[in-house]
Amino acid sequence: MLKLTFLGHACFLLEDNAHKVVIDPFLSGNPVAKTSPGDLKADFILLTHGHGDHLGDAIEIAKKNDATIISNFELAYFCSQKGVKKTAGLHIGGGSSFPFGSLKLTIAHHGSTLGNELAYGGNPVGFIVRMGGKTVYHSGDTGLFLDMKLIGELDKIDVALLPIGGYFTMDVNDAARAVDFLRPRKVVPMHYSTFDLIKADPNDFARKTKHYGAECIILKPGESHTLE
Repeated sequence: MLKLTFLGHACFLLEDNAHKVVIDPFLSGNPVAKTSPGDLKADFILLTHGHGDHLGDAIEIAKKNDATIISNFELAYFCSQKGVKKTAGLHIGGGSSFPFGSLKLTIAHHGSTLGNELAYGGNPVGFIVRMGGKTVYHSGDTGLFLDMKLIGELDKIDVALLPIGGYFTMDVNDAARAVDFLRPRKVVPMHYSTFDLIKADPNDFARKTKHYGAECIILKPGESHTLE
């Protein structure tokens, strides 16, 4: 069993009976977030890339919880230089076992610069997370790419977490095509309507994905779904 909680934008909390894994904890400054960084408990924090709306409050949360930050090598090193004691810097195609299960990094077509000086934050990534007997694909910020077909074939995804907001990432139409490529059992839309630039209709996405046989789960910030 795996409990999936949407915390807003691209942030999710994954929980089994023993571990809490947070992905892209952008909470402070997030107009739709219902959870504050100080209230969030985490054992591991996964970061898809270095943009502020994904790196977010990761460093603060990691220090408060003695959590391990996992990301691409460069971003993990950046976090360690900011005082995070536990980090794991992997890279695309690589993976490892962790106490919660296992993790593999995938490609994502986006950027990953850090802060106002646009410092290098390594390559953006997606994550294949195996936890609680389930397989979760968090695509990170990305455009549509054909290798999603290969990801779906190799990893047999239980739930895919996909951006639909357009402008910076896939829009509703491209994300629906991603569902066709990935063939997950379920899909959860993310990275939409946090700001005006990325307004999108998740119900339109649900209608388009129904054709591909995936159950679309629309979650509001703070809502959860359990994968049995």
